[in-house]
Amino acid sequence: MNIELLTIDGVRDLLARKEMTATALAEACYGKIAAEDEKIGAFLTLSKSRAMAKAAEIDQLAERGDPLPPLAGVPVGIKDVLMTRGVRTTAASKILDDFIAPYDCTAVARMEAAGAVVLGKLNCDEFAMGSSNENSGYKPVRNPRDLTRVPGGSSGGSAATVAAGMAVAALGSDTGGSIRQPAAFCGVVGLMPTYGRVSRYGLIAFGSSLDHIGPLTRTVKDAASVLQVIAGRDPLDSTSADVPVADYLGAIGKSVKGLKIGVPEEYFGKGLDDEIRAAIEGVMDQLRAADCELVRVSLPHTKYAVPTYYLVATAEASSNLARFDGVRYGHRAEAVQTLAEMYRRSRNEGFGTEVKRRIMLGTYALSAGYYDAYYLKAQRVRTLLARDFQQAFSRVDAILTPVTPTPAFKLGEKTEDPVEMYLSDIFTVTANLVGVPGMSVPCGNTREGLPIGVQIMAKHFDESTMLRIAHAVEQGQSTSTDLKP
Repeated sequence: MNIELLTIDGVRDLLARKEMTATALAEACYGKIAAEDEKIGAFLTLSKSRAMAKAAEIDQLAERGDPLPPLAGVPVGIKDVLMTRGVRTTAASKILDDFIAPYDCTAVARMEAAGAVVLGKLNCDEFAMGSSNENSGYKPVRNPRDLTRVPGGSSGGSAATVAAGMAVAALGSDTGGSIRQPAAFCGVVGLMPTYGRVSRYGLIAFGSSLDHIGPLTRTVKDAASVLQVIAGRDPLDSTSADVPVADYLGAIGKSVKGLKIGVPEEYFGKGLDDEIRAAIEGVMDQLRAADCELVRVSLPHTKYAVPTYYLVATAEASSNLARFDGVRYGHRAEAVQTLAEMYRRSRNEGFGTEVKRRIMLGTYALSAGYYDAYYLKAQRVRTLLARDFQQAFSRVDAILTPVTPTPAFKLGEKTEDPVEMYLSDIFTVTANLVGVPGMSVPCGNTREGLPIGVQIMAKHFDESTMLRIAHAVEQGQSTSTDLKP
């Protein structure tokens, strides 16, 4: 069984024809994890009993000839910031080392209800704070395409799991590029929906106005299949939008003829790797050949996006992580004499360096005397960025950009320079700040064989157009022909 090439449709087809069982597929995935994950480091916790029980349930449906649900038997991994009832959920942080989630994240519950088999919890940057997956409290994740390089972050475990063929799909979270950047680095598809399109209930919060949950998959169609399942209003999340869920699968394969695609000049300036620039220009040529109209647009406030993001995100992180105090759950320091000492030591022992840095930055930005100068000003610039996108989308149907300025970098290459690490997010943070959907689609490789991704962004709740364009791009890439339908 060559599980590295299976897609969601491929799994359902094999189950329906009784050429494979969900139990056998799950066992094969666990075998691959045992053989390969020691060198990759993608999994933090396995949920084998839960997975095998679900696989057996799907096998009973197939044996009876009953209709199979959309994700029947599909082995998936779940980023460890998403709650999974009865399963250890750590957010890759020592402060939650022994935390067992009491309920399921809505997105996870919907995946399982649709037949998915949850293999386990995936490594990430601690509390999703990072661009390389080197900030995990347990171990770094390595890029399956080159084990000396990072997989990207913070959903590096999710991207690496799909790229290595240890699961068919995975769920990740994206606060400033954390689905799209690792997808680009590992050569898989990563989709971040519109803010509010997918419920955040059960997501351990980093930046509440920036966090999104979305899929990482091998194909654009698989991403559409997962989004079809997890999208939609959730009464448990007041920020989830009461907007009808479109037919995302129906968008796959539709002609892109006549679509206007914006190319913002601000994303193609100094610092963009020449091979990435050439690959994106190749995608533009491909879309022109498909009768799309490429339109130059300007997003003039782009240069302020990274500082704006790192003020808003750290301020929200400071607020959200205040709950991890050693009192209610999580790590509690021992042999303390006072309440203040217990707070201080519990957080100092439990949080890693990057999390502490962001909490301090956010607390400073929110402090008396600095709120107006930093946080409030950042929110005003955020409004200007949103207006940039509104004006651009009044002229075009989608926007095309690079995902990252460089291919996957070496482990340890940027750990000593946080600012350089933060600049890895320069092309992705704007979508989070304005709430539009974005996705990364593989569009080639460097001379060293490192994957390159192209980013497609669309109007709010117009994931259908984004998926149409993404599928057209994918069809022009030779790697897509290697996958079973």
